[in-house]
Amino acid sequence: MLEVLQTLDGGILLWIQEHLRMDWLTALLTRYTNLGEAGVIWIVIALIFLFIPKMRKAGLLSLAAMLICYVCNDLVIKNLVMRPRPFLSVEGLLPLIQRPDSYSFPSGHSCSSFAAASVWAQTLEGRWAKGAKILLLVMAMVMALSRLYVGVHYPTDVLVGSLLGVLGGWLVCRWLGPVYDRRLSKRRAE
Repeated sequence: MLEVLQTLDGGILLWIQEHLRMDWLTALLTRYTNLGEAGVIWIVIALIFLFIPKMRKAGLLSLAAMLICYVCNDLVIKNLVMRPRPFLSVEGLLPLIQRPDSYSFPSGHSCSSFAAASVWAQTLEGRWAKGAKILLLVMAMVMALSRLYVGVHYPTDVLVGSLLGVLGGWLVCRWLGPVYDRRLSKRRAE
């Protein structure tokens, strides 16, 4: 079963390489995927949110979700599964960025992207929030897909990383969201 999945994963990456790679798209997606290195783009957005009172909760919870997801995804699961990167296993696959030296499964870029985006989708409020939520979710999806495009993750890496990020964001909102709300209410009452 795993061998069939590995073959399918590799075939998808070769299809992307053969049919979707174009100079202008490569220039765009290689730059964008590099913004996701160490979650930088998501951390910067979260830090900006910290300075806007109505968005502070979204900023704090997304930072917490990204930290928890980083520990679970990058420090635990990757080192338990130890799946080699696809450019090491799929004959003919050429990565478009510097070859990461960490393991492939699950995708850390996808996990951090969806951890942040799922928190923001649950916490941002206001008349502009719907558009912001859509934009941030699209940014997370593009980040995840960029990892396939540049040839450094298998589709299953990206899928599982994305799902872990959504789960992490949801759990943080359920566990830490009420704590934040209670502390905010207590401060306002004083």
